[in-house]
Amino acid sequence: MTKSDKDQIPVQSLLIPKFILYTAKILNWISPFLASRFAARIFLTPFGYKIPDREKMMYQKSKKEKILINKINREVVVYNYGNSKKKILLVHGWSGSGTQLSKIADALLDSGYSTVSFDAPAHGSSPGKRSMMPHFIETIHQLESTHGPFEAAIGHSLGGMSLLRATKHGLTIKKLVIIGTANSITAITRNFIKNLQLDQKVANLLKSYFDKRYGEDLDNYSGAVSAIGVKVPTLVIHDKNDVDVHYSAAYEIANNLQNQKLIITEQLGHRKILGNPEIINKIVQFVLE
Repeated sequence: MTKSDKDQIPVQSLLIPKFILYTAKILNWISPFLASRFAARIFLTPFGYKIPDREKMMYQKSKKEKILINKINREVVVYNYGNSKKKILLVHGWSGSGTQLSKIADALLDSGYSTVSFDAPAHGSSPGKRSMMPHFIETIHQLESTHGPFEAAIGHSLGGMSLLRATKHGLTIKKLVIIGTANSITAITRNFIKNLQLDQKVANLLKSYFDKRYGEDLDNYSGAVSAIGVKVPTLVIHDKNDVDVHYSAAYEIANNLQNQKLIITEQLGHRKILGNPEIINKIVQFVLE
């Protein structure tokens, strides 16, 4: 499979092992209810990958530390990259790691900033098997108090959703950048079930299960809902060829932001966009404005 072919396949479809897909299909045939419970475990399980060459310099040159996030009692690995007192928080997406935004981090260093990023629980080098969006959010809030203040924050995919929620609830930053960020939790669960090649009835059962388990409608965490409470200037970037998150999410989020700039690209997908020089330059210029 060529790199171009991979860019047309959702990340979840690439990372989920085939034996899990087979098991899910069998359970779907036996009972959609059982399939939804099995899917719930997989939904909360990030899949790791070998660190790409483009991220190795940031990994090697960062000062790394393992800290405990008190509210969730989980450990995360934190990356301190650069020495400037002007700091920017970087937040990776699901199944990503703290060096995922390495090309953006390099450009920020060249512009006089340092970056702080982290491997969310069960991601990268952080311990654990399962994770969830609230873990990202609590990590963001604690890092603000221990490693901040931050001039700006930049998030990819679920990292962008987490930053929207955190900013709505007190994260103090001057600028926010979100890239390839989803809007609806319901849409996320439906896409996940689609990638598992299961019936959409399972998606409905999965969403209901999570709502009951966490005691609220998880669509309250959706990007556009959080965006209503975000007042800082926000740059929303999304690609029309993103097969992981449909670009309509960018419009839905931007419409609810008080101060936003929207950039819609083409042919960059969900992942390649993070290394595109033109987009990186626009991000840096936005932060510098």
